[in-house]
Amino acid sequence: MTAPPTKRSLPSLSIRFDPEVKAAVEKAARDDKRSASSLVEIATIAYLREKGYLE
Repeated sequence: MTAPPTKRSLPSLSIRFDPEVKAAVEKAARDDKRSASSLVEIATIAYLREKGYLE
């Protein structure tokens, strides 16, 4: 049986942001004591659930 993938083994996605948006993401992530990647993942999941793309 294969173990489920860990965060480190998941596929990555490269995203480009306007510098102002990038700075805001980094500040929000620091304020939440998390990485920018984690914050973007959480926001993306929330959006996809709201739109019905994820359960």
